[in-house]
Order: sequence, then C-alpha cells, then structure tokens
Amino acid sequence: MKGDDQMAIQEHEISFIPIEVPGMNVHMLPTQKFKTITIMVQIEQVLSKEVATKTALLSLVLKRATARFPEPQKLSEHLDHLYGAIFDVDVSKKGERQLLQIYMEVANERYLHNESSLVESAVQFVGDVMTRPLLVDGVFSTEIVESEKKSLQQRIESIINDKMRYANQRITEEMCKGEPYAVSPYGDVEDLQQIDAASLTEYYHTLLRENPIHLFIVGDVEASNVKEWITAHINLPERQPAAIPVTMQHTEEAVSEVKEVIDQLDVAQAKLNMGCRTHITYKDPEYPALLVYNGILGSFPHSKLFLNVREKASLAYYAVSRLESHKGILMMMSGIDSSNYEKAVTIIKEQMELMKKGTISEEEMSMTKATLYNQYKELLDSGRMMIEFAFNGIVSGNPRKLQDLLKEISEITIKDVQQVSEKVQLDTIYLLRDKKGV
Repeated sequence: MKGDDQMAIQEHEISFIPIEVPGMNVHMLPTQKFKTITIMVQIEQVLSKEVATKTALLSLVLKRATARFPEPQKLSEHLDHLYGAIFDVDVSKKGERQLLQIYMEVANERYLHNESSLVESAVQFVGDVMTRPLLVDGVFSTEIVESEKKSLQQRIESIINDKMRYANQRITEEMCKGEPYAVSPYGDVEDLQQIDAASLTEYYHTLLRENPIHLFIVGDVEASNVKEWITAHINLPERQPAAIPVTMQHTEEAVSEVKEVIDQLDVAQAKLNMGCRTHITYKDPEYPALLVYNGILGSFPHSKLFLNVREKASLAYYAVSRLESHKGILMMMSGIDSSNYEKAVTIIKEQMELMKKGTISEEEMSMTKATLYNQYKELLDSGRMMIEFAFNGIVSGNPRKLQDLLKEISEITIKDVQQVSEKVQLDTIYLLRDKKGV
C-alpha cells in the first residue's frame, strides 16, 4: 500500500464510538463526509428452521404499517415528508445467525435549512417500526399478516425462477445438511402455513425481550443528540438479551468425501457450483491471506477461474468464486453447457492445485492486492458499507481496523497464500442441468 493511500485510509478510518443506551448496543460514526444520515438496526437471531420463517415474515409485517401510520399510503407520505427518506426492513444471514435489519437514510437537515430535526424524525420513525407496530386488540392485523404470508411465499417459491440463486441455495442445502447454515433466511413455505397473527405477535415480543439489538448511525450528528433521540423514541421492553455465540459448525473437520449432486430442470444453461471448506473465518489471523487466495482464484476478472475456465477453454459463460467469511466457506460458480461438466470440473480442480503448488505470479499477487485495496477503499464512500464492515467485526468477535486489514493484505506473500490453499478442501460439487440425457 502506497504511503499516500495509507494516509487517506487513516484519515477516514471506520471508527465507531459506543453510546450508552440501556437495552441495546448503539454505535455512532460522526462524519461530515456525507449529506445524508444512515441509520441501521440489526436484531440478531440464531439461524434455525424453528424461527427463520417467523423472522422473515415479521420483517414484512413491520415494514407494512405502524401504530402512527396504519396504512401503507400514510407511511409512504411520511417518508415523502422526510424529503424522500430511504426505508427498508429485510432479513439476511451472516454465518449461522439470522439478522432482522431496519434501514433508514435521511437527508442532513443542515443542507435543507429545516427548522425541525429531520434526523430526530428518522429515529422516531425507526422507533415506530421497531417498537410501535400496528396492533389490533393486542396482536398484529390478521389481514396484514395473511397478505404478507402470500408475499413471502411468492418470494420463496420464485427463487427457482432465478437459476443462479437457486443453484446457490441448493448447494448450500446439500453441503451444509444438518447445519444451521443450510437454512434460508427467508424460511420455507411449509413452516409459513403454521404462522398466524397471534403466534407472530408472541414471537415479536420475545425477539425484542431476548435478542441482541445493535443500532448504527453514520453522519454529521452529535452523540448527545443521538442518545437523547434514541432514549425518547425507541422504547424497548425490559430486556434480558443473551449473547449469540460465534458458531462455526464443522469448520475444523476435514472433508472425508466429496459429494456430487445433480438436479435436472428446464434450464438453457447449466449451473456448476463447487463448495469448499476453508477452515478459516473472519476472526482468524489467516483471513487476509484467504482474501488474497480468493482474489487470485476466482473473485476478479484477472483470476485463474475467469482466465482458464472462461477465456482460454471457453467452457463457461461466467466463472467466479466468493467467500462466506463467517462460516468459512468458499463457493465457485460457473454457467456451462451440460456436455462440458467433466471438463469444467477438471480445469477448476487444476486451478486449486496450482494454488497449492504456489504457481502464482507476482502480477497475480499485485493485481489482486490492488483490486482488494480499491474495493475496501469504496467502503469509505457509503455509510451502509461502513456499518457492514464494523458489524462483521462485532459478529466475528474480532473488530478489525480497516487500515490494519489493508496493511496485512499488502504484506501477504505467495507462501502465505500457498499455506491457506492447503486448508481449502473441496466438499460438494453441484450441477443444475437440463432434462436431456441421463
């Protein structure tokens, strides 16, 4: 990393400060870099089949209406009144935990000459969504719950229409069978049918009482104001949150046998996915070397998979790899003709073997490091991406500083990458192909 670049990163280091508010973890990054204020709430839940569908449905119900804005039109009008504030509620997963996320981005009133506090209004609205939902006789509206059940069912069932996403879901289910990570953050249709307004309301109250809640805010605001607004507008029940452990099942176990799974559907292009156990996660000291490994293998246009599987052999329409850093999984994904299945698998395995042998050029190393540097530098241009980076550190139990991570990446050697490659083990080969032939 060049000296000027390092100084630029240090100048905008992602340094959240804690704000003491009873019942939740508040993290604030004061900065004058943006003309907007970003607020994100992350409610943690252990990823499990028992609650995944309820959490996904709850996100849709909370997004639909609040006590103050009981109709979607009134809610939308209020967002327009907040100068077109961006608002969303969704679910995701990091490793083996599910996250219910409330996101809000609002203009900084300093640029609007607004007399009232737009940021306070945004915090109040987040409090509405999280703690003052629309209840009818003490429970969620049956009409809204049933409507959102249909929406969630459609979302779950529509995954099969996106063959790339479907292949990713299927290899995850097969590779991690019996592990929480196999569960989709959107749950499944069978469990959805068992949920009604009363059971969802009971789950909502349990979630608020017992689960860790993180609130992040990024922008040009004062800590004292943030604390005052949160205390005034986010009224949580008496809480006894239990910390969710960093669970990484089976990451230390060696792969005894590579699984091969083939599904057949009406597809024009086959999807070949190959999943590996890296035995390295975000918290581990080898993580920077794993980032470089993944970059050289398949994360970028100069990577081995792209150049050798797609460009030279012309076997794939795309060939990439990505990491799930909190579970320690590396996925290689490609779109191929079914007839090229064996050839593609062979060439992909060959690229992994080259990594183990240390057959890595200095050009591959320098291009990968430069691309990783540019990717991480882009974090500084987005409040949301800064929050994601900070939250990765919290979830993993290893809060990394951006400048330290970039320095570590810059010092990785070919030998370091080779040592990481020794840990990476192919676990599952998945092919989604057409119905022609066997």
